[in-house]
Amino acid sequence: MGQVDIQLITHLPAQIRVLEKEAVGEGFRFLTRLITEWNSGTNRFNAPGECLMAAYRNHQLIGIAGLSVDPYAEKNMARLRRVYVSASSRRHHLGQTLVKALVAHAALRFQSVCLFTDSAEGDAFYLKCGFMRINHDHATYATCSSKGAGDRSCRS
Repeated sequence: MGQVDIQLITHLPAQIRVLEKEAVGEGFRFLTRLITEWNSGTNRFNAPGECLMAAYRNHQLIGIAGLSVDPYAEKNMARLRRVYVSASSRRHHLGQTLVKALVAHAALRFQSVCLFTDSAEGDAFYLKCGFMRINHDHATYATCSSKGAGDRSCRS
């Protein structure tokens, strides 16, 4: 597959439109939301502890994912958002590498990370990434840092 470079980014790369087009073709609109929220200033992943990461191969954007403060939970929980890897780069552990980088970043400030997915593919993927299913109104999966393992937000 070649060398992959994962970077913290502070602006949306121009190549995001290529990923967006692919995602929309698959029925996913969350990259469109990412672009819209970024351009309006609604969400730029720049609050304390938040970040946006991009994955590149040969200087080509092949994945993107963000981490934000979870708006539905206590301030010690982060939310994984807008995770997308190009179809041609899937099944090479790139998505897991990107998610692990975000979870490691989250551990610096948050006790747990949650997310919402409603697809069978997402279910299998996040379980492989070490998340556990939870029963919550606004999240379907969570993982905890070692310091957050006893926290009620880390249990289903």
